[in-house]
Order: sequence, then structure tokens, then C-alpha cells
Amino acid sequence: MSDKHYTLTDPESGSVLELKRYDPTIGPSVLDVTKLYGSQGVFTYDPGFAATACCTSDVTYIDGEKGVLLYRGYPIEQLAEKSTYIEVCYLLLHGELPNKTELANFEESIRTHTMINESLLRFFNGFHYDAHPMAMMSGVVGSMSAFYHDSTDIHNPEHRDIVAHRLIAKIPTIAAAAYKHTLGQPFVYPANDLDYCGNLLSMFFAVPAEEYEVDRVAAEAIDLLFILHADHEQNCSTSTVRMAGSSGTSPYSAIAAGISALWGPAHGGANEAVINMLEKVGSVDHINEYVARAKDKDDPFRLMGFGHRVYKSYDPRAAIIRKMCHKVLEGLGQQDNPLFELALRLEEIALKDEYFIEKNLYPNVDFYSGIIYQALGIPKSMFTVMFAIARCVGWVTHWCEMVADPTSRIGRPRQLYTGPTERDYVSLKDRG
Repeated sequence: MSDKHYTLTDPESGSVLELKRYDPTIGPSVLDVTKLYGSQGVFTYDPGFAATACCTSDVTYIDGEKGVLLYRGYPIEQLAEKSTYIEVCYLLLHGELPNKTELANFEESIRTHTMINESLLRFFNGFHYDAHPMAMMSGVVGSMSAFYHDSTDIHNPEHRDIVAHRLIAKIPTIAAAAYKHTLGQPFVYPANDLDYCGNLLSMFFAVPAEEYEVDRVAAEAIDLLFILHADHEQNCSTSTVRMAGSSGTSPYSAIAAGISALWGPAHGGANEAVINMLEKVGSVDHINEYVARAKDKDDPFRLMGFGHRVYKSYDPRAAIIRKMCHKVLEGLGQQDNPLFELALRLEEIALKDEYFIEKNLYPNVDFYSGIIYQALGIPKSMFTVMFAIARCVGWVTHWCEMVADPTSRIGRPRQLYTGPTERDYVSLKDRG
């Protein structure tokens, strides 16, 4: 905290309030308004929390103007090039990169805790055959609270570690079970001899009737996508996890709330919307028509995958995914993928168009990720599930950080009330 402050004077009463300014290691400073209502009798008003810092965190930093994303201080570009998802999980949870022994022990813990209780597997038989996978994910993850009673003290650091390892290890198994249920295929159990993403692919695509061999290009692509989606500061789903967790509820319930928030099309469902949009455009011959429609405020058509709530320049994750998209399609023999060709051309036009430049509508992380998932044979209904698997570590990291913070309080926003003033009850017979 700096010794600087801002003075706020009530124009009616003349009372003065000094708002302390807190300075971060990097990024915008914040003003402490906790005493504002008691001193001035007013609340702050910030719909969507666009200019409100809801907590103190040292996990992830974003500079939307410069297109910077840091996990614990490490640039996302370096982690994407040199790290693995499991190592990034350790980094997010513990704040530092692991040494060889720490990483080996962490990998072993995750690898050997991927099984889920058989009763949880039987839950899936109770879902309708066409239930959305995200609905199943939210329900089953929330139900974990009823199964794991050996780590219920959220204020015990060892218990929080157990919860974190359990969630990271088991959420791919739950996701794969949801996918198999939609197909009507038997569940495939996790294999301890496979790495994290290879195991996920096996549980998704293996069948008991034949041998399955993990495609290393596919595993590498998913590992990269998981790194890029692991955390993203105080987004909607992460804030939901913090809000739910602030009540002291079970961590599994808090994560289930995050999954439900992620399901929304304005959040985790955006990459599915990109594929739907590209399929609607159809071919490069129709791009100019649809770009013109996107500029028309009276036309409901929108170019999905462009623009971001935080980034006002190119999303740094989009460039990384774009490069991997080339590698995946080449490795799978899909170099002539029409959707990828369409996406490349659309991006090229948009980056040169003054309309998109003025409005900071640059490609975001969702623009290419759906193309990769589709090329790997993952259906659109599972795109947001893949996002949830990757983001689980971010959610649980923020939950751990919040619970361990001695200054943390239950979340309780206030409101600008615009309803009726006090009035008397009128009996039914007198209401006309």
C-alpha cells in the first residue's frame, strides 16, 4: 500500500473521507471504498464489475491493453512453449515451478487418483440419454461432496491440497463418463501408465472391443489448450467459485457452481459458437457478405471469436493456438480443412478492417480452439467440458487462495434499488 490517498467530500453534509490507495506489483492501483457507505451513505455502482477489484490475488495477471497474460509472473508464451499442463497446475497451486522431485511426486499423485467411486459412475445412468454433458458435469462434481469426507476441513492446508489433487485428477474421468453416456458406450477406466492428456483421450475414444493407441499430436494439442485455459484471473466462473466458496461451502459445490457459470454461451460456450458461425458462413466466397452483416447494428449476425472483455489488443493465446492448429491439421492429414481456411481468411480481413480495428475486435482464444477440438473428433457439445477440465486448476487455486486469506469475507454485493417505496397491503377483496 502506498501512502497516497484520495479525498472524497460529500457535497451535502461536507463530510470528508480519505480513500486509501493500494498499489499492486504491476497493473492499476485500487481504492479502498469499504468505509464509503458508513461515511457518505452511498454505494459504488459498477454493473458487471468492470472497474471493481473484488479481491487480492497473486495468481494471474492480465494487461488487456498490451495483450499480456502471466501465470504467477511467467508469460503464457513461455509456458506454452516449454512447460506442460501438469507442471502449470503445480505452478498455479504452489506459486513456483517445481523441481524434478516435486514434479514427479505431483504427477504420481494426479496419475493415481483418477478413479472415481463406482456409485458416481452409476449416477450417469440416471441422466437422460441426450442430457448436455455440462449438466452432467455440474451435477456429478457437486455430488462429490457426498463421497469424500476425509478432507472436509477447508481451513486445513493439507485438506485443501487433497481436494485440489482430487479435482484435477478426477474431472477428466467424470468428463469422459459424460461423453460415453451421450454415445451409449461403456465407460472406459483411467490407465495409470498414461499421461494426463493421453489418459483423457483414451477414456474418450477407446472401446473394450479393440486396442487404442494415443495419438501424440492430439495429446500435445490438448495439453497446450489446457495450459492456455488453465486460469484467466477473475472471470465469471472463477468469481462464481470465489463467491460460492466465500460462504464456507464444500469446495466441490463451489467448483460445481463454476462449471454452471462456464456453461453460458457468453463465457465457456464461445468456441462452440465460433464453429456454428463458420459453418453458417460456409465458404470464403461469402466472407465479405457476412463481414458486412456483422457491421450492421440492425443485423443479428455476429462474428464470434472476435473481441474480449479484457483484451483490447490481440489475445496472446490466440496466436499460440493458431500455430498449433496448423500442426494438428497437418499431423491428422487435414491440411485442407475448410473451416480452418475460412477462419484464416476471416481473421486476415478483420485485422485489416478499420471497423474491427477501431472497436478492438481481434481474434480471441476461442477463435481457433474449436477447430482443433473438432479435428480431434471431439463434438461441439463437449467443447465447454474441455474448457472446464482445463480451468478446474484455476478454480481450485483461487478457492484455496480465498479460503487461506484471513481477510476474506462472505461475498455480499449491494444494489441500486429502483422498486416501489413502502406501501400498505391491500386485501384481495379491495383490489378491484
